[in-house]
Amino acid sequence: MPPRTFRKVGPAAPVGYFPWEAAGLRWLAAAAGAMGTGGVAVVPVVHVTDDHLDLVRLPDLVPTQAMAEAFGADLAATHAAGSAAYGAPPDGWLGDGWLGPMTELLPLALHPVDTWGELWAHQRIIPMLEEGRRRGVYDAADTVLFERVAARVASGELDTGEPPARLHGDLWGGNIMWGPQGAVLIDPAAHGGHRETDLGMLSLMGAPRLATILAAYDEAAPLVDGWQERQSLHQLHPLMIHAVVYGGGYVEQSRAAARPWA
Repeated sequence: MPPRTFRKVGPAAPVGYFPWEAAGLRWLAAAAGAMGTGGVAVVPVVHVTDDHLDLVRLPDLVPTQAMAEAFGADLAATHAAGSAAYGAPPDGWLGDGWLGPMTELLPLALHPVDTWGELWAHQRIIPMLEEGRRRGVYDAADTVLFERVAARVASGELDTGEPPARLHGDLWGGNIMWGPQGAVLIDPAAHGGHRETDLGMLSLMGAPRLATILAAYDEAAPLVDGWQERQSLHQLHPLMIHAVVYGGGYVEQSRAAARPWA
């Protein structure tokens, strides 16, 4: 009997979005290896066209302690599968991607560079600042603040010297399904980046048994000293996206995340 499927559609999705997501899912799945070990499981792609994506329908359970521990260790393995460069797209995809709610997806620049600082400053902070200025979300004082952060990040001062990780790219709790065999990833914005970025997103938006997940990750692949303090820096881009799309309290949250790094 063929698996039950779920069809993902979005009338507002830009042309190319569904093939982009499918490429990311397949790239992340490759990290798990041919025998399904070594990385987090990923929802299988059944069929993809320009206007929809068919995926295997998944159950969603409440995770146990053991599931959370396994997910933390498996996520470290997914990250360790690596990427060709910071900002590199998933295998099988050329060009930029998208990130944000399905109702208002924003461009996600994917231009391979040598360092995380280059990626975060020039392809994440500055483009969101420019979009926020265009929409009237950010003002001149915000421009000074975010440009100072971008300059410091671009200098390489805050790089940890780690190789680019294979990121999910939108790793909040809603993009982790919990089945009988454990965690399964859905809805990525996959690319090469810093592993602390996935962890920052997970911490920002929350997930069941978060402390257990992070502890298991750190045990499997010890994080560089100061990673907890750097979480606000890695949360800056998603906060800026939320500020641009939703406004409200996210605007001040993004400013607050930026100030320590200016």
